[in-house]
Amino acid sequence: MAMRMDSEPITSDETKVTNLHETADRPDYRNPQREAEAERERALYKQYLRLELNLSENSVLAYMSDAEKVFAFAAERDKLPADLGDDELNQLVALMVDLDIGPRSVSRFISAIRTFYRFLVLEDLAQENTAHRLLMPKLPKKLPQVLSLQEVDAILAAIEPDKRDTLRNTALLELLYSCGLRVSELCNVKLSNLFLKEGFIRVPGKGRKERLVPISNKAAQDIQNYLADPLRVVPVRAAREYLFISGKGNKISRNMVLTLVKALALKAGISKNISPHTFRHSFATHLLEGGADLHAIQLMLGHEDIATTEIYTHVDRTALRQEVLRHHPRNMTRYRALPDALPTKE
Repeated sequence: MAMRMDSEPITSDETKVTNLHETADRPDYRNPQREAEAERERALYKQYLRLELNLSENSVLAYMSDAEKVFAFAAERDKLPADLGDDELNQLVALMVDLDIGPRSVSRFISAIRTFYRFLVLEDLAQENTAHRLLMPKLPKKLPQVLSLQEVDAILAAIEPDKRDTLRNTALLELLYSCGLRVSELCNVKLSNLFLKEGFIRVPGKGRKERLVPISNKAAQDIQNYLADPLRVVPVRAAREYLFISGKGNKISRNMVLTLVKALALKAGISKNISPHTFRHSFATHLLEGGADLHAIQLMLGHEDIATTEIYTHVDRTALRQEVLRHHPRNMTRYRALPDALPTKE
């Protein structure tokens, strides 16, 4: 089952999908009995996501949003989701494609409704998981965007000194990079999660799972400087347990971190389209380039499947291939005639 990444920003594709059911003609009548059953199924599904799958609240909201599109599509035909046939589910997916929804978003949506129909079967609300017969779109191979160490340092150097949020922003970005955190994990770090003397931080990850991640001496020192800062904003009561606090005293938000990263990258003269998640990709890539074991990287990133971590070996091999082509005497003459961005066969 594919899980949504909490740390990823909302995409334009997801905005298009939000009002998907509005593109179809709505009936002029309502079936109270069907509406009541649909409401019961919604409540049961939400409970299943929280208790059985143990998903975070962000993931629960995302899965419920996808299920709601199926409920709306079925209601327009005076049906419940379990009554939709293969052709109708294919129509729903085709409607998304017609709205120019990207293949990754379509693939994620199909994965989500497969989870929903699996729930319906488990609860004896449907006889079979018809969503399993939906075909996934072919996804273009896309390697993650990464920053060089020099670019990471340039972004940190772009933080304006002697401001009220200088020490907070320094500690925030250093922790983001040094521990490879998802942005949602960064925002949810609590003071009780810090074990700076021992050199670890307890990270509240996806699915309400926690992991211990080593923290660099630099990040630990930056956090200590931030916590000792007399100009540090006093948090409101609801945010007192959290490490990073906004200017208004609330827990810092994902959008605030995204805005900060974008602004500092622009100031540092970095033209790459980056997000907070780019620091996580850079953390993993730099570890692999430095000789770290892939399984250790998997544990630090909190990946359940090592296949997810293996994408960073493709990044590393691409860089290695270009270095060989650039410096090996058998390739140097030929390489000079080629463009910098060489195609790979990974």
